[in-house]
Amino acid sequence: MLGFSVPRSPQGRAALTPPPPWFYAGNLLLVDYGADPEAVAAVLPPGLTPDPDDPGGAVAFFVDWQYASTSGHERTDPVLSQYHEFFVLVNAVHDRVKVQTCPYIYVDRDTSMARGWIQGWPKKLGQVHTTRPFPLPSPAAPQVAPGGQFGASLSANGRRLAEATLNLERVSADPVFLGRRPIINVRYFPRLTAGQHNQPAVHELVKSLLSGATRTDIWEGPATLAYFPAPDAELDALAPRHVRRGYRYSTAFQVDDLHVLTDLTGQQPQ
Repeated sequence: MLGFSVPRSPQGRAALTPPPPWFYAGNLLLVDYGADPEAVAAVLPPGLTPDPDDPGGAVAFFVDWQYASTSGHERTDPVLSQYHEFFVLVNAVHDRVKVQTCPYIYVDRDTSMARGWIQGWPKKLGQVHTTRPFPLPSPAAPQVAPGGQFGASLSANGRRLAEATLNLERVSADPVFLGRRPIINVRYFPRLTAGQHNQPAVHELVKSLLSGATRTDIWEGPATLAYFPAPDAELDALAPRHVRRGYRYSTAFQVDDLHVLTDLTGQQPQ
């Protein structure tokens, strides 16, 4: 049987994701904000501590992604390449280095969810929409320029969980962007065997590697951000106490590796 991921099959084509490297390009709308420091501390995995300089610091990302494997066949079959994603990163410290970690992330494709779980991104299914720019002047096409108006939303299981707006002012001199701080997440795969439910087969603190990252100019402006409660989500615990700035840009990078920082197997899961 062949395949990098399940389902493995005789030819390997049934797998949810092919082996890395995985290539990504995306348009990002993000909002930098301050949440309740106690709520941020509550979602930090073992080995991470609150950032004393910004204990409630967080960034919400709404992203329109395009993906390709090594073969690149997804470029001409966009149903395989395009997806949308929302995630929140919170500030922390690991081994005296300022980092971020992702407690919650939503995506609208099972293939992306599989790649995320392999990397330690705790993805759930959701619906994400973002305003798209076009290189033409039109009331339907906001420009990446002063006055450009953008919005984004997240919903899951029929409930809206997040929404944001951004009014562009200028190219940022000190932007917030994906990868500005190292990203540390947890790979966690439980056991179903009776008596071993709290003894995961995999429990690792890992550092994401975004290789060869490139970015366009990053535009900034005033933004709004709101989270909403739902019975099967806890995102609203990280709701903004104050919003700083919003940003919009495009990026490209590849993923083909990660660093295992700590094997947490044997520790009681938190």
